[in-house]
Amino acid sequence: MIKRTLLAAIALLTLAATAADTASAQDKPEQTKIKLGVGGKSLLYYLPLTIAERQGYFKDEGLQVEIEDFQGGAKSLQALMGGSVDVVSGAFDHTIQIQAKGQQLQAVVAQGRYPGVVIALRNEVAAKYKEPKDLKGLKFGVTAPGSTTHFALNQYLAKNGMKPEDVSVTGVGAGASVVAAIQRGDIDGVSNLDPAMTQLEQLKLVKPIVDTRTEKGTQELYGGSYPAAVLYLQVGYIDKNPKTVQALVNAMVRALDFVAKSSADEIAKVMPPEYALGDPTLYRNAIEHSKPSYSQDGRIDPAGAENAAKVLASFDPAVAGAKIDVSKTYTEKFVEAAQGKKAK
Repeated sequence: MIKRTLLAAIALLTLAATAADTASAQDKPEQTKIKLGVGGKSLLYYLPLTIAERQGYFKDEGLQVEIEDFQGGAKSLQALMGGSVDVVSGAFDHTIQIQAKGQQLQAVVAQGRYPGVVIALRNEVAAKYKEPKDLKGLKFGVTAPGSTTHFALNQYLAKNGMKPEDVSVTGVGAGASVVAAIQRGDIDGVSNLDPAMTQLEQLKLVKPIVDTRTEKGTQELYGGSYPAAVLYLQVGYIDKNPKTVQALVNAMVRALDFVAKSSADEIAKVMPPEYALGDPTLYRNAIEHSKPSYSQDGRIDPAGAENAAKVLASFDPAVAGAKIDVSKTYTEKFVEAAQGKKAK
């Protein structure tokens, strides 16, 4: 009798172990080594991505994520379409623009709910500035042509009855290179992101005319909500690797939760020291400025997505001339699953 009971117990343990192994195999990502492209990783626009990396959230999901840093969002988009990266941390705008070219990308999780772009003029130029039309003929520094900072400048021009070609743009990257370009007088104005914009303001080198780090500034420029940084992928990749995508989204939702619940000081301690531009206090202040701009839950606002298509059509002829199905530019199923997992 004892022997029979022991054999039954062993059988039950074996079945339980087999079931656990099967469940583990079912949850395992199809692809564990991921190449991720981002345009300007040190920008606070992408802070949740760095948090996920530094906190080990990708590793917890069974992923080895290799991050390749490009000069701007347009470059990381090119890398994705060329097949050299699997996923991009970039502006939601690109999912719309690529659809206008007959191709399909989908955003799977939002990092930012406000774009966080600041448009500012060098003090000497600002002293002569009275109205938007005074921008005509000026030279602006953006992270890279075709990036979200470039789009924000184009939107400001279009909103005020001007065209993109009324100003000239040059790529100045992010961080110290932005500050140097202003100090040398290489550019008249700048459309860029934190931490560089907070540094320029604290050094009293520029005067902001647009600030989308807040809901008010976002509404004023875009006329409504506007998705910012997201993770986006080619639809074919998503269909073939749903567990991999779910793992990526799980990690990002954890990162967003960390940002929402942590102070600027706590967040700054996690970030790479070199991102502080040599001034930890300034960097902490920049994080404080940007903190309201991050998504609270990773969801993409449908109204904001529709508004993004409308905004892009105002200055991008390709988008204006295409029939855009905004509902195909993002999916919320992975975020919903991640939120459900977090609630358990």
